[in-house]
Amino acid sequence: MSGETQFFVELVSNGFLTGLMYSLVAVGFVLIYKSTDAINFAQGEFCMIAAIIVASTMTLYGFPLWAAVGISLIFMLGFNLGLERFVLRPMIGRPVVAIIMATIGLALMFRGLGPLVFGAETRPINLPIEQAPVIWGPFFMSQIDILGAAISVLFLAVFGWFFLKSRKGVAMRAVADSHQVSMAMGINVERYFALAWMLAGLVALLGGIVWGNAIGVDTQLAQLGLKVFPVVILGGLDSIIGCIVGGLIVGVCEAIAAGYLDPIVGGGTKDFTPYVLMILVLMIRPYGMFGKPIIERI
Repeated sequence: MSGETQFFVELVSNGFLTGLMYSLVAVGFVLIYKSTDAINFAQGEFCMIAAIIVASTMTLYGFPLWAAVGISLIFMLGFNLGLERFVLRPMIGRPVVAIIMATIGLALMFRGLGPLVFGAETRPINLPIEQAPVIWGPFFMSQIDILGAAISVLFLAVFGWFFLKSRKGVAMRAVADSHQVSMAMGINVERYFALAWMLAGLVALLGGIVWGNAIGVDTQLAQLGLKVFPVVILGGLDSIIGCIVGGLIVGVCEAIAAGYLDPIVGGGTKDFTPYVLMILVLMIRPYGMFGKPIIERI
């Protein structure tokens, strides 16, 4: 294999791993959209808060990893449950834009609250893996990328099964289609709203741990939500499969842009490449590659 071919293969393989890690965070958007028909713009901040709790309890108080993760999980489940109960539930029946604006306000609040409580310095999340890369034939990959991709695949499969096969998953999809019809069929809409937000907290914890280990934990981790948003739009806001495909496409395109275009223009192309893809998809398929078309008759 020539050097140029090997370089391309390395870019694509690492892009695939990164894309799977993007997909895991993107599921948080899909969970909320599938149940509430609204977009949660605070998902990146959820990842930041969850990762800050894990990193702080480990570095400041000396907790082992498993205990720090457990503390963060309990906090995120309880926090998201309270958030849904006292902030978002009173907004049921109001225009969707009101819920979207509420999540934007929550995102800005969390971005300031996290550093205020835990400090603004960058903290690590040290997972029990080696830093040495894995070399397998033409593939050259970091162990955190492999672990993050494995975690992503496992939980994406679990969430896919949950929505397609489980009774609660089917009920959540029904709630997203119509709140009024769901209530008429005896489905407790408020309960499934709460379940969706709790699951979004779990996804935020997983994404925060994986990305916190890869890039460190500070306020910049909140940018992960905006970074992942093109993945959601690309695949479709209501599609788990779309999250996976969109994540892979964005990850690979980012890697190729960084490998071939950055040396020419001086860097930065991987940062806007996902948004270029998002705009192109919106022009062709506004509901994404796997999203459900919405047809309104007048």
